[in-house]
Amino acid sequence: MFGTMTIWIGAALAAAGLGGLAYLFAAAEPAPVPTRGPRGAARARTRAATAGFAALEPLLRQMAAHIARWPLGATRAHIDQRLVQGGDWLGITADEFIALSILSSLAGAGVGAIFVALGVGGGATVAVAVVVGGWLPNLQLGHAIAERFKNVQRNLPAALDLATMCMSAGLDLPGALRQVVAHLPRRDSAIRDEIERILHALSLGHTRRRALEDFAERVPVPAVKDFVGAVVLGEEKGTPLAEVLAIQAGMLRMRRSVNAEEAAAKAGTKMMLPLMMLFGCVFLLLMGPFVIQVMTGGL
Repeated sequence: MFGTMTIWIGAALAAAGLGGLAYLFAAAEPAPVPTRGPRGAARARTRAATAGFAALEPLLRQMAAHIARWPLGATRAHIDQRLVQGGDWLGITADEFIALSILSSLAGAGVGAIFVALGVGGGATVAVAVVVGGWLPNLQLGHAIAERFKNVQRNLPAALDLATMCMSAGLDLPGALRQVVAHLPRRDSAIRDEIERILHALSLGHTRRRALEDFAERVPVPAVKDFVGAVVLGEEKGTPLAEVLAIQAGMLRMRRSVNAEEAAAKAGTKMMLPLMMLFGCVFLLLMGPFVIQVMTGGL
């Protein structure tokens, strides 16, 4: 009886959801698609690489048109900042991200209802599935941000070394950065993308200080903050930028070595518990048969 009622409730919720989606499609114009700048390029890459996104995009745009009317100023700004920090993740807007979270939550509800109909769990299962589904896009975005920060922090010293050599050869900072973009390996996509964003900002007429400070806001890691602060201070004091970049590259490389040594020192402590458990298992394997024989009177 309970399973049948759950199925009917799930069917009613699904019908209501489909009706709501139909209303969304019919009630408003879809939100505009980002086509220019880094976000437009990221969206084009996502559309070309993921067939599912191309199929889901019309629904996201339609829902985003309604979500744009909601008074979510601070939340929308926070989500947009995280999307930028993630390299314009999927090329979607903040409203589309909220729409994606809602759809993911509905998908989680459907999965939870299926489990309940099969006799696995109860109402709490559906609630947990809704929360997990709604939070899944945020987890994926957080992972993308962490990987991007790690890539920039790891490859920034090499980029600064290359920029230093170019500036020592007579190029200015924009010219040196263009050479860095041209010669960095493709696997260093995050640092390449950030340097391209700096060059784009400079081409739009932004000051060098503004472009670098925007870089520090997009990637707020210690290495980037120190680099931007040193360049800004060097410009104020009149220090040659080639010297500033060389010093920063050395300091960042030294910091990376120190961090690696600290991580190696902590690894021994972190391995103590797994090793103790492993030794316990080995001890049981070796002594277990002997103990069993003693207890059964075999010896």
